[in-house]
Amino acid sequence: MAQTGKSARPARISGQIIIEQLIRNAELGQFELGYSVLVPCIFSVYLHPDDYARLAGIEHLIQEDARRALSARLSQWNAKPLFKRGRNQKLYRIARNEWWIGFFADIENVVPPGDVEIHSETSITSARVARDRTLTRRGADQVFAEICYEDDSGPQSYFVTQNEITIGRGGEDLSVDLPLYTNDEVSREHLRLRRDPATGRFTVADQSRNGTWLNGRKLPRGVEEPLPDRARIQVADVIALSFEVKR
Repeated sequence: MAQTGKSARPARISGQIIIEQLIRNAELGQFELGYSVLVPCIFSVYLHPDDYARLAGIEHLIQEDARRALSARLSQWNAKPLFKRGRNQKLYRIARNEWWIGFFADIENVVPPGDVEIHSETSITSARVARDRTLTRRGADQVFAEICYEDDSGPQSYFVTQNEITIGRGGEDLSVDLPLYTNDEVSREHLRLRRDPATGRFTVADQSRNGTWLNGRKLPRGVEEPLPDRARIQVADVIALSFEVKR
């Protein structure tokens, strides 16, 4: 249940404008159930690269204030009279324990300076998948490799457009390039792929506690190993990644 919103274009972006747009998205993206109303709790905030760079140092403070504002608005919705027109009021709630708010630089030249675009979701998996699909569109004119896999979000494809990517579960305080939605057998940063720009050759390094296997061979932790142009990478005993170089 995704919602996308844009603010009116201000002269200069501010934390208050971002918070106002987060609340607006929370209002627009509500999903009514039989006895409750799900409120979006996952927000991907896209800013012009210049605005993103300018706010990078205070991003955590904006997130903190935004969570407080969203929690206060949720309490307001639930503080309405218990009965309305003879019917029980539905409980407003979110689908996880806390709000997730991520900031991203707009790399597709969609968001102008001083503006903000927010994508909101009611569930963590759909939100992250939507965010990842947006991010992997970048550099479509130069794709170095493709990774196909299936996790809890279903079958997925990831296009490698950077010379180095990290792969794992990630988390609110740890961003990875390719997040895998699965159980904690997969480390938050499980493995890393690196490409040599001079040769186009890839290497893989295990960074995990439960291991990474390359074509059936367990990799030593923290050691870069050559990655064939086509390979099967087993992440713990949970997910298999099909890796293929694109020439």
